[in-house]
Amino acid sequence: MTYFGFLAIFLGIPIAILSMITIIDYKRGKWMPDALHSFQPWIVMLGLCIVAFIYTTPWDNYLVATRVWWYDINLVNGLVIGYVPIEEYTFFLVQPVMTGLLFLLIARYLPMNSQKAKNEKIRVFATTATVIAWAFFTFVLIAIFFSNQLKPMTYLSLELSWALIPIIIQFAFGADILWRHRNAVILTIVISTLYLSWADSIAIASGTWTIDPEQSLHWLIGGVLPFEEFIFFLITNTLVTLGMTLVLAEESQPRAIALEKYAILRPLVKHLKQPAI
Repeated sequence: MTYFGFLAIFLGIPIAILSMITIIDYKRGKWMPDALHSFQPWIVMLGLCIVAFIYTTPWDNYLVATRVWWYDINLVNGLVIGYVPIEEYTFFLVQPVMTGLLFLLIARYLPMNSQKAKNEKIRVFATTATVIAWAFFTFVLIAIFFSNQLKPMTYLSLELSWALIPIIIQFAFGADILWRHRNAVILTIVISTLYLSWADSIAIASGTWTIDPEQSLHWLIGGVLPFEEFIFFLITNTLVTLGMTLVLAEESQPRAIALEKYAILRPLVKHLKQPAI
């Protein structure tokens, strides 16, 4: 299976279906609830695509450069930027779209919790727990450079130390908001993770890409899917879903506006003040 073939089948088709459902729902007046309509969803997805592309590019290039994973050169079109084929960059852009559209669908149909989020304890607890997890895997990652005994932890430590940083920020900003919308958040993460993990197992079985067994725990789900690949889809879908929820949530605008005192955040706050359509 070529990499572009994988993208067309396993992401292109779901995106097309979810897009049609979204358009139909919009035309018949079935749109986002007020609690998740403080910003334009398509702009949120576009923003997430840009952030995902920028944040993932150096990290993924490092993985390929250090042979944590590699691809079959016969199954890509040959255009490589850095160490990564163009198909991989395409994946950075289409996964947030697919997961974002799924979240919008689920949020439109699930019952909405009417009570606004305002719970500082949830934010502190979630943020603290995530910081501890990040510190642990970062410590393991540093230790790997000094001990080959920990080499099988390489991929897992790289992905968690990378992904937990933005998750810490998301929890610190609005863990209570995420808890309010937990049904839509959890359902989106579970469905998208299971689906992409299944698709990934097909790609791995066909040789489209390979995970280095020496830099992974070699725990194979279903005898095919490396545990770290499941974790990868879990954390990336979590990042997208949390991002969609926090930007769209009605509580987020006042919190973001309160950050206007920080000069670096003023351009973002200015856009957040614009009304949703």
